Amino acid sequence: MKITVIGTGYVGLVSGACLADIGNDVLCLDLDPAKIQILEEGGIPIFEPGLQDLVRRNVAAGRLHFTTDVVRAAHFGTVQFIAVGTPPDEDGSADMKYVIAAARNIGKHMTDYKVVVDKSTVPVGTADRVKAAIAQELAQRGANIPFSVVSNPEFLKEGAAIEDFMRPDRIVVGCDDEQAAHNMRALYAPLQRNHDRMIVMDIRSAELTKYAANAMLATRISFMNELANLAEKLGADIEHVRRGIGSDPRIGYDFLYAGAGYGGSCFPKDVQALVKTAQDDAGMCLKVLTAVEAANDAQKRVLGQKVLARFGADLSGKHFALWGLAFKANTDDMRKATSREVIADLLAAGATVTAYDPVAMAEAKHCFPNEPRLTYADSQSAALDGADALIIVTEWREFRSPDFDTIKAKLKTPVIFDGRNLYDPAQVRGMGFEYLAIGR
Repeated sequence: MKITVIGTGYVGLVSGACLADIGNDVLCLDLDPAKIQILEEGGIPIFEPGLQDLVRRNVAAGRLHFTTDVVRAAHFGTVQFIAVGTPPDEDGSADMKYVIAAARNIGKHMTDYKVVVDKSTVPVGTADRVKAAIAQELAQRGANIPFSVVSNPEFLKEGAAIEDFMRPDRIVVGCDDEQAAHNMRALYAPLQRNHDRMIVMDIRSAELTKYAANAMLATRISFMNELANLAEKLGADIEHVRRGIGSDPRIGYDFLYAGAGYGGSCFPKDVQALVKTAQDDAGMCLKVLTAVEAANDAQKRVLGQKVLARFGADLSGKHFALWGLAFKANTDDMRKATSREVIADLLAAGATVTAYDPVAMAEAKHCFPNEPRLTYADSQSAALDGADALIIVTEWREFRSPDFDTIKAKLKTPVIFDGRNLYDPAQVRGMGFEYLAIGR
């Protein structure tokens, strides 16, 4: 099948490469020439495990192509995936200008039947706007060309996106005509040989499903973080509580880990957008999700508050090692990352920081340009040099079993602030550390 993917960001590039890998002929469009040049030279503009090899393999096989040519892209694919960014506006709503621009370009240049698929995370009602934009462009051309609009939200976890795409637990498709449903079933058939994972529904329900899924996961995280803060006050251990409630099959263990708050490109933006949609389109206040957002904003300050409580409000002359910059492991994504709040709090109090992250340090330098009190180390051990204490922000695997003797020897004071609860408190304290985690 010939497929056009509009946008080579996280969702677009992963989707395009995976669709090519199962045998389709895929053309990825991006209006940023620098991105396309990187891809054509064998690189990728983002970090995702396994993605570079996947892209290179399918380019070499002649199934994956890249272009900045809008006309070529509109002519190429029977299925046209819109996978452009939907960044938050100042009021919290999703900015739809890139989605609508992509739809208009399809309408301007299409010459035969197209299935236009909203792959970006978009508010309820976006398919109607996409359909109207394409129809308007066709009318201006005096062209009577049939097309369908489909909602097919992505459920990819950064760090495991290829596996999620190739082995999906569900494929949500919102459409209102049988021809579009037939095309989508044919497209995803190679991923469903074991059993049918496609859930077909009306378009608005599909659009809401994506927001609802991320909002539910964010709710679980904020709920556990609030319980963790309570556990500290009451002398309980949140890890024991997690095991106790997670063993209930009605609850389960997923997304019940207490920590320093969620970040990234999805949860913060999608919770905020859903709250805004409810306010603007339905006149409703989503009280639970408003609290989820507030709780997460507060949780991102907990690590900094613990440091200030331990070392004093004035951190002038204090130096800290910080392990982990990305919002989660296996990505270089620093959008809404907790590390940004922690670093800002430490710098505001007068401290200096040396940070280490396996892949996100280049991105961090864009987030903190020209900041002389923030430096970067080329290893987790080197980050400890001259530090008064260690702060762990991201749960990278290489941080899970460190050389504690080296940590203790290098730190001026044997204090570990663990924002991801990586270690057993009794074991670490038994080695002579002061261990300050979340809810433990």
